Amino acid sequence: MKLALAALLTAQAAAFAPAGQFGVSRTALSMSTETEAATEKAFAKLPASVKPGVVTGDALDDLLDNAKEAGYAIPGVNVVGSNSINACMEAAAKYGGPIMVTFSKGGGQFIAGKSADNTDDAASIAGTIAAAKHVREVAALYGVPVVLHTDHCQKAWLPWIDGLVAASEEYYKEHGEPLFSSHMLDLSEEPLEENIAICKKYLERFAKIDLLLEFELGVTGGEEDGVDNTDVDSARLYTQPEEVWYSYQQLSEVPNAR
Repeated sequence: MKLALAALLTAQAAAFAPAGQFGVSRTALSMSTETEAATEKAFAKLPASVKPGVVTGDALDDLLDNAKEAGYAIPGVNVVGSNSINACMEAAAKYGGPIMVTFSKGGGQFIAGKSADNTDDAASIAGTIAAAKHVREVAALYGVPVVLHTDHCQKAWLPWIDGLVAASEEYYKEHGEPLFSSHMLDLSEEPLEENIAICKKYLERFAKIDLLLEFELGVTGGEEDGVDNTDVDSARLYTQPEEVWYSYQQLSEVPNAR
């Protein structure tokens, strides 16, 4: 198994490519609107497998490998509706390059509507699926490759992911690829063994339909999604090689995993 699942986290830098990638320099990003309009834009030389539209499976592996080898970052933007989704794709088309359209559980609920019944995460699931289908319909019209990804999912939120994976399984039966490109499981609040055991269970399911897994080890400083690590020991903020090795050993046992 290639650790593309770890590479996805690296690829989610909230910045466009370094100078020279996609034919646009950092300086160009800060130019005036008039100058930007006159700036020649060109796509990076992407792998032949990476086409405009939603990128999944082998093409997603190729895209992440290309980003690593060429030294560019792919923006990962959390969206809350068609307006923000379209803005992401418009920006990607303007500056030239792929983009990750990313959904949170709360964002999915917002897309469905805050007054929609969210019993058993129904609104979060429905809103996220509806937005993914919107991207499926229009992404190619922008001429950009799009990674459909979901953000941090804690243990208590796994029913949300279950609903999305079920939608991808149905989509796969008809189209030969999943509805989404990838999902992130953030079980870093759980003991390492439990974290990886749950990830492995999901990875076995993902592998059958070419979904890529991103997972979380250790902790992130500060506060996010109700998890407060403000006062955590600074040593825990750094990668622990033994945890990475354990994770690799366990997840590598899953055939055809991404």
